Amino acid sequence: MDVTTSEEYASQSKLLQEFTNVPSIDSAWVLKTSNEDISTAMFSISQPDLLANSTRKYTMYSHITRAGTNSLDFQWSPFPIEMTGVSVIVPSPSGSKLLVVRNGEKGYPTKLEIVDQSHVEKEIHVGQSMHGPLYTDEWFHGISWNQDETLIAYIAEAPPQPRPAFNGSGYRNEDSSEEDCNTWKGQGDWEEDWGERYSKKGRPSLFVLDIASGEVRAAKGIATSLSVGQVVWAPPSSSGSQKYLVFVGWLEHNGFQNTARKLGIKYCSNRPCALYAIASPFEGPEPDNKPVSDGKSESAAAAHNLTASISSAFFPRFSRDGKILAFLSAKQAVNTGAHNATDSLHKINWPSDWEMDKQLNITEVVPIVTCPEDGCFPGLYCSSILSNPWLSDGCTMILTSAWRSTEVILSIDVLSGKITRITPEDSHYSWSVVAIDGDNVLTVSSSPIDPPHIRYGRQVTLEGQALRWAWDEVGSPFATASNKVKSLLSHRSVSILKIPVANPSDGLSYGGKLPFEAIFVSSKDSSYSPTVVILHGGPHSVSVSSYVKSSAFLASLGFNLLIVNYRGTPGFGEEALQSLAGKVGSQDVQDCLTAIDYVINEKLIDGSKVAVVGISHGGFLTTHLIGQAPDRFVVGAARNPVCNLSLMIGTTDIPDWCYMVACGTEAKQYASESPSPDLLRLFYQKSPIAHISKVKAPLLMLLGGADLRVPVSNGLQYARALRERGGEVKIMMFPEDIHEIIIPRSDFESFLNIGVWFKKHLK
Repeated sequence: MDVTTSEEYASQSKLLQEFTNVPSIDSAWVLKTSNEDISTAMFSISQPDLLANSTRKYTMYSHITRAGTNSLDFQWSPFPIEMTGVSVIVPSPSGSKLLVVRNGEKGYPTKLEIVDQSHVEKEIHVGQSMHGPLYTDEWFHGISWNQDETLIAYIAEAPPQPRPAFNGSGYRNEDSSEEDCNTWKGQGDWEEDWGERYSKKGRPSLFVLDIASGEVRAAKGIATSLSVGQVVWAPPSSSGSQKYLVFVGWLEHNGFQNTARKLGIKYCSNRPCALYAIASPFEGPEPDNKPVSDGKSESAAAAHNLTASISSAFFPRFSRDGKILAFLSAKQAVNTGAHNATDSLHKINWPSDWEMDKQLNITEVVPIVTCPEDGCFPGLYCSSILSNPWLSDGCTMILTSAWRSTEVILSIDVLSGKITRITPEDSHYSWSVVAIDGDNVLTVSSSPIDPPHIRYGRQVTLEGQALRWAWDEVGSPFATASNKVKSLLSHRSVSILKIPVANPSDGLSYGGKLPFEAIFVSSKDSSYSPTVVILHGGPHSVSVSSYVKSSAFLASLGFNLLIVNYRGTPGFGEEALQSLAGKVGSQDVQDCLTAIDYVINEKLIDGSKVAVVGISHGGFLTTHLIGQAPDRFVVGAARNPVCNLSLMIGTTDIPDWCYMVACGTEAKQYASESPSPDLLRLFYQKSPIAHISKVKAPLLMLLGGADLRVPVSNGLQYARALRERGGEVKIMMFPEDIHEIIIPRSDFESFLNIGVWFKKHLK
């Protein structure tokens, strides 16, 4: 490393630390108190710990006092409490108890702690023979207290299948101890997992804890071919007992030609799923010794499919009075093959005397929006829903959804279907709801240059005016940036640009011809500053106008940011999203070049000083752009990019994605684990590697060695081929990291090197 580069590393690493140290709000709950004007908010926050290469987790409390319509006071606890070794926390409905989960690793038991307001009331150790670690991710995760706070349902990895044992004489029929020095365990049959983020985790299963006895039972009647997630308790029956559980089930038969294969599920809402109901394992006789039923036991009723008429159902949420079961559906993604598409919202009227043999009707509340009018609701695009998303009227849900290039909060009346955007319409900020407080909402808002702030939303009626939402900014001790960061970002401005489509083809749908958007972060003298084009992955994901530490860091270095939401991005209606299928490497590339031309023509940037960076499909576009438009880019950086679809098809956890992006509507017709030579040729032609001979820009390649989505062979092949042709390329490998590159040190070093690389080549 030369002296100049060394100095740049020292300077930028010190600055990047300022961004890294700011904590993030992961989740929040509002707990009841005896005074209706006072409530307690509990926040779960996290902060990277670079020295330990892990993430610190804390909790923090605030008393919320409301006195009249214009008085609001947040009283914070003086310090956060670190939750060392804690995987997840979940308070009980009343807020009087707390479940603390400490997941066992490497064969150690999982610890479930029940904490009351003064001490640990009970600690239950659950061994690997019952189940493995609990699922705490945003997809399979489901931890649900029953109404009486006596039972907790949750999702955990089923115990491992028995493995054959061997000794010096060969195979042993009888059981043997793992610790026996004369015996070893064989591998047994290979078990498929759910791909990226779920390495070695493939059988999420349903369990229930009886708090009083400390006993854990597996749910009976669920076929082993069904993976389970997002469990909730059904409301008590008319007799007063709470005996049914509702959960989401994914069948393993997702492979081509309906063969058994667990295709990758992370970021893939197009996997068929349904809502099921089943009796609690504590309703009825003692279970047998089998930890998970195979669904054939005569003593247990099989799980009942509640949504057999629809191809997708997830995020089940019962209303406060238990009369409505609302859920999201990604049926459009399932039916078209797009890995994400426009969601719809549905409901089931839940009878108080429901029994397993009764079929229930499904009503669509919010349909799919194909082509929204300008400024109007573009459709639902929800990546998660609060565990309790209901206002006190029992029929109004509060959801966070993408709305073009911003994230907004929606109020949805599930009886009438009325949708209201409750966050300000004249703001480039993005908003996310974190908890409900009666008829009020606790939210986080931010912009690309403004770190997250807590805001409290209240419904108010001014004299002579209709009901509207007012937003109070809440001072909080942990969501503040340093003075240095604030000073650097204060000289930046944000705008959202509407980019007309260049030369739309006649065959495009009307929605596919409408303008797309780009988020532009600039300084007062932006036309003299270098510009970094930032491209999201997916392609069906979205860059919203929220605060992202890595992007804010690049802005603080003096770069303009052009964050392009090319056509195919969710949040713009279904026609625009589906317009990209079969046209990757051309339509999305053209949109990026059109966006760059737009800001050049508007004299917002200097076209001779442009860099480009992206991850996954954004890396696909990065490497396409430096090949297809080699004179437009001074430098590039790609994180786990798709560079060669013909290589990826046989190595990725989502081979169906390759067919969908390359073949479009005909993908299902051609999809096979053994693609034909003609298809392999098509995959190659659609890939960046087909344009590698034209690349001029130096390229930084950042790869996660444990990536199952776009295995490192894709990036390495491209980088080696570029080097073979005399190109300048720098490769960084993070052996333990996955597709997102999220281990704290990896993420830090990744963006430090991007900053140094861009500074070096954009002098």
